[in-house]
Amino acid sequence: MEPQVFYSVCYNNRSPSDDIKARHHFRPAVLHGYCRRRVRSADYPGMIEDVDHNVFGMVVSGITKANLEKLDYFEGSQYDRRIVRPKLLDKVGDETGEGNVEGEQVITESYVFLDERDLEGREWDFAEFKRDKLKLWTRAGYVFEDCEPGDVASVSAAV
Repeated sequence: MEPQVFYSVCYNNRSPSDDIKARHHFRPAVLHGYCRRRVRSADYPGMIEDVDHNVFGMVVSGITKANLEKLDYFEGSQYDRRIVRPKLLDKVGDETGEGNVEGEQVITESYVFLDERDLEGREWDFAEFKRDKLKLWTRAGYVFEDCEPGDVASVSAAV
């Protein structure tokens, strides 16, 4: 998860205090055998198993029970939290993964999308999300606005 989104979900602030930031470590990683596809009519991805793809992302440590409850609520009923085994990256290459140097495999959890029929054929573009949508998804107060348990989070107004 992108750090600003994580902090927005867990602390309602995309840039929390240094003491909160010190509780969490974000390490680049690759998860083989999965793909992030665009969710229809949404800004966010759905990650599914796909032996021909890899997902580049972050492994976050220091997650508390309260953080996990907020993340589960945020992800909603479209996702299932599952155990996965990504490899940490000792060196990060380009956006295609060229030049990555894989290191230790770790056991962690990630959110896997449940209904592939709700996904578009094309992969989700993280660079596009950062450029066009990140500010919208990390503004203070938006995460749990009008959100009921089991519902997915949505963003209804532009910044």
